[in-house]
Amino acid sequence: MANKKLDIVPMYEWGMFTLPRPSVVAGPCSAEIEEQVMETAKGLKELGINVFRAGIWKPRTHPGCFEGIGVPGLKWLQRVQKEYGLKVSTEVANEKHVYECLKHGVDMVWLGARTTANPFLVQEIADALSGSDIPVLVKNPVSPDLDLWIGALERLNRAGIKKLGVIHRGFSTFDKIKYRNDPHWEIAIELRSRYPELPFFVDPSHMGGHVDYIKEISQRSLDLGFEGLMIESHCNPSTALSDAKQQLTPSQLKDLLYNQIVVRDADSEAKEWRDNIDQLRAKIDVIDENLLYTLGTRMQISRKIGEYKKNNNIAILQTSRWDAILDKVVERGKEHGLPEEFVMDVFNAIHEASVDVQNEIISGNRSE
Repeated sequence: MANKKLDIVPMYEWGMFTLPRPSVVAGPCSAEIEEQVMETAKGLKELGINVFRAGIWKPRTHPGCFEGIGVPGLKWLQRVQKEYGLKVSTEVANEKHVYECLKHGVDMVWLGARTTANPFLVQEIADALSGSDIPVLVKNPVSPDLDLWIGALERLNRAGIKKLGVIHRGFSTFDKIKYRNDPHWEIAIELRSRYPELPFFVDPSHMGGHVDYIKEISQRSLDLGFEGLMIESHCNPSTALSDAKQQLTPSQLKDLLYNQIVVRDADSEAKEWRDNIDQLRAKIDVIDENLLYTLGTRMQISRKIGEYKKNNNIAILQTSRWDAILDKVVERGKEHGLPEEFVMDVFNAIHEASVDVQNEIISGNRSE
């Protein structure tokens, strides 16, 4: 089913973010004590941050861990607004959280990964937010499920939330990777392709899980053209009650934003750039047309093979032959400088489509 366009108010009309990129939301993982919140907010205000974040309620895997200070922390956020002029934001996971945030004048809320994965909770939050003008950001679900992410956005948008954006924090994985969460950048890119109007933040703190990875993840997100970063910052990370290893001090965040990362332009009107990029894109267009023609021809042959298999009572899957083909194309791909994973993904997708076509023919569900 084709996704409908979302009815979105542009991010720079929210009254919270300004150009140039990146737009930054920063603050501690958790609001722990009032002094910690105020000291961190003061440091972030001094480096030019406009939007302060702090977890008031913390969904934790195991009971007994620090699960957030709760409603009293919202009064600390009110102090941040009043004394430093910052916009404040926090995560909500149910309708009670929403009502408390609206009552205390929180400027923006976001849905966490666990919440996004639960359509019942998303609908509950959407209903509670209905009629408000508060911006809402939606983190990706814990699993790499693009439709689940889009579904959460649709529920909120149908409830009248037009100041809507997303946060990419990566996906949970059992694989051994250097990051805490698997970026699966291809999913973020696909979401951006479907909804180019959607404000897009990346959370390098949760994606990386350690301060050592925040720079490279932040740079990657800016290279991809995403608008913003949500970065955890604590006045004294070593004492943090949650996620201590992934939080920067305000001074470290200043160094990251002003000295370490590079913001790329979205486009340029320079003649040399325009002439060269237009020529290269024209070549890409021709190659894409040839690819489509070749894939169409290949699929016609797959259909013919399906007919022969049906007439001769042969099973669709020929595993040993496909394994041999895959080994061969991977090796050939290396000769062309193509990564093994990329080649396998492409050819497995082609093979799956061919199998589907042959299955339709053999099962008699396709008219020839």
